Amino acid sequence: MSKNNKSHFVRKSLAQWLSYLETLHLTEIDLGLTRISQVAKLLNIDFSFAQVITVAGTNGKGTTCAFIENALLENNNTVAVYSSPHIERFNERLRINNTDVNDQSLIDAFEQIELHRNDISLTYYEYTTLAAFLVLMVKKPEVIILEVGLGGRLDATNLIDADIAVITTIDLDHQAYLGDNRESIGFEKAGIMRANRKVVIGDTDCPNSVLAHAKHLNAKVSLREDDFFVEQQASIVDDSRQGVWSWQYGQQQVNGLIKPYIPQDNVATALTVLALLTDFSFDFTHENINSLIEKTKVAGRTELIYDESFKGSVLLDVGHNPQAARYLARYLQTLKYNKLYAVTGMLKDKDIINTFQPLISLVDHWYLGGLSIPRGASANELVEQLSLNKDSVNCFDNITQAFTLANDNSMAGDLILVFGSFYTVAEVRRLFV
Repeated sequence: MSKNNKSHFVRKSLAQWLSYLETLHLTEIDLGLTRISQVAKLLNIDFSFAQVITVAGTNGKGTTCAFIENALLENNNTVAVYSSPHIERFNERLRINNTDVNDQSLIDAFEQIELHRNDISLTYYEYTTLAAFLVLMVKKPEVIILEVGLGGRLDATNLIDADIAVITTIDLDHQAYLGDNRESIGFEKAGIMRANRKVVIGDTDCPNSVLAHAKHLNAKVSLREDDFFVEQQASIVDDSRQGVWSWQYGQQQVNGLIKPYIPQDNVATALTVLALLTDFSFDFTHENINSLIEKTKVAGRTELIYDESFKGSVLLDVGHNPQAARYLARYLQTLKYNKLYAVTGMLKDKDIINTFQPLISLVDHWYLGGLSIPRGASANELVEQLSLNKDSVNCFDNITQAFTLANDNSMAGDLILVFGSFYTVAEVRRLFV
């Protein structure tokens, strides 16, 4: 289709645009910046009006972004967060001042891309990332937080030069694209760094590849356990959520911090980012930080639901890799419940067996559901990875069926854990949110 003909296309709804974008590129995941860079140049993408924070990591990206966002909003800064995937609505992927982008802004951006891309093929993720960039250029927030989709070096968000690069954690996930060891994966995530600019690394055992790349770029690194620290002051197995930990960065130390709803390590990483932001004066008192901790809850991240339509409590978590499962196992040990019912569905290209492993000793009954997407594993494929007494495992065609029976069989005081994928959590969350 020629550029002139594109000016006469019929206006589409957001749903129609998203369906169209799914047909444009043969491969769902096709890492590389060549295609998106060409189109970005045609669109004159420019973020010089804002400070940019890019957040990469195997786990903890979304919660780290959310804490930084809440702190900036409390300080009356304008702030945008771009993230993926979404849980319920596509619009969740871009929020500006804590409000999801509206349909028309996205549609206008999609139309601009279609007018300019000529015959350059873009993946769904590349196209939608460019659309978010166009919306941000219209809205011009003071701070833009970009959550990396996959890896870092070749991710579409890496089109933008970050003022502060953040790496939360580094562990095994997406091995087919990033490598099969932490050194290789770390190098891919380190690709968001820029020469002579600030970097915050929250991993407590940072791979040498990350540090070597930072040194090569002369990046200004703030490293967990070298430059900022967390000290546990009391057991986190504590229903009262009293002050149980402290954070220290340089001469700055804050004691008496309460147990967060999001991972404590991600709060520490986010606080370090806030300390490094220019033109931003954050009040690092324990009262102020505790207020932010209390406010920061993220959908689908250790999200506890108490609903009278359920017999027990429901814990939603999008964790889908071994590191996330290990954290989830530790978190479960801080909760009080009678029996644990696990409802799960996963993508077949994930490390299913090692994701299940940390939870096997904690779960009383498994309810496995298939995900009805091309990459989704069936319940039978999941059960093959569980070397358990089959009496404790139930298989279903979909997650809704699995959750419904788990809820029917649970009792007051029990806990239903829903985990394994964004798709899994989204399907259950629709039932009560």
